[in-house]
Amino acid sequence: MTTSLFAASAADLTIERIRSLAARPEQVESLTLEFKREYSTTLLKTIAAMANTYGGMILVGIVDQAEADKKGGERVVGVDAQNTIDKIASGCHAKFDPPWEPTFVPVPLDDESGLSVVVVRVDANTAPRPILMDLKAPIRLSGQNSTADRDRLLKLAREEPSAGVLPIGQNVMSPNLDRDTEGNATADFILRTGINLPMGEAGAWRPLSERSVAALAQTLSHSAFPSALHTLGHSSYSSATGFRQHGHNRSRTARLVYQALSRSAVPHPVEAVVTVALPEVYGSATAAAVATVTIDVISRVQRYAKTVGEEYRYPVRNLLALFEGILKTTVGPGFVAEIARITDIDPVLAAQPRELHLVADRHVKDLIQSDGLEEIPDAGASAGGVFRANPALDLRDAADRQEQVDDWLRQLGLDAGLTGMENMVERYRARAQSRT
Repeated sequence: MTTSLFAASAADLTIERIRSLAARPEQVESLTLEFKREYSTTLLKTIAAMANTYGGMILVGIVDQAEADKKGGERVVGVDAQNTIDKIASGCHAKFDPPWEPTFVPVPLDDESGLSVVVVRVDANTAPRPILMDLKAPIRLSGQNSTADRDRLLKLAREEPSAGVLPIGQNVMSPNLDRDTEGNATADFILRTGINLPMGEAGAWRPLSERSVAALAQTLSHSAFPSALHTLGHSSYSSATGFRQHGHNRSRTARLVYQALSRSAVPHPVEAVVTVALPEVYGSATAAAVATVTIDVISRVQRYAKTVGEEYRYPVRNLLALFEGILKTTVGPGFVAEIARITDIDPVLAAQPRELHLVADRHVKDLIQSDGLEEIPDAGASAGGVFRANPALDLRDAADRQEQVDDWLRQLGLDAGLTGMENMVERYRARAQSRT
């Protein structure tokens, strides 16, 4: 299983992965990542700043590129792990109010020096915010530390001790179905997922690049997403536009739309809208520098079927393909690289989608094919739901992604008052496996 460096287990934190991260020519320090040569009071301030903002990771034992060039180009030099950890822990307890320390993972170098890179993980969810240092509350802005102003300090002080901070990537607003002038829904359902991302220094002030938006559109058009949308559309259309800019696009907002094309009274049986919105921060210390990427799928296939005199319900396997296509795309290296470039962060820090919202215009049991499913007596009904991902799963891993999709389908069935979804999904997986 592969995981990000921040979430990786100690066994998965290898010196090879750290070298790879440090060796990237485009690698820069960001809102949630910093490199340090050794222990210093500046390192303590960075820990406090990350704890008061979004958390992050500090790699101790890595020199900057200029110093590395003088020594043969090697950035990873290492430190005495135990001595460094002791100094950081002592400094955190001596300098922080209230005292608090992050977690440490020493990663030995692959030589006989006995030195290590110390990975310092700062989890903002466990920190007693605000953490003060020298009677000030450091915060993180892009790739540097700053000091919270009065408003930001009051906001930190008002946080409930147990509330923590919602991790980047997990806050997705529930969608609404569009309605006509008579108040009737214009789609069968809308499915939404998305991620929140910290902003790097350049991303916080520059407008969206036309080339970056075009590259993202091309990446989406050549991903697993269009195939999943075509499967969802069944036989309601034979052509589509591919992802392109359409609708509300501004200097800090990009809206990329995929539209299925039909000559019926339902011209777009399936649509997908990917919206990238950068915050209007411009260096303000009180603004939460968070970019949002929202992915909506709007389906009208049932409505299309009625225009041609047919009754239609969505096969569960088509929903399975849609869920998998969305997840595979949003964690794929191409999509992650383009989003990271737009927000000016390292791809390793890009979040994975952790929520999926479904809002339908009718009960789910009337939306999907019921072959193999049975209604639970007096169970009530559901017109959608919020599906959360298991944080222990890495959605870049095919097996983990499959497990998550299967869990979501089981939840969909149970929330709709239906049994049999688990067996149906298992049979589908078995048939798919036998064909490979």
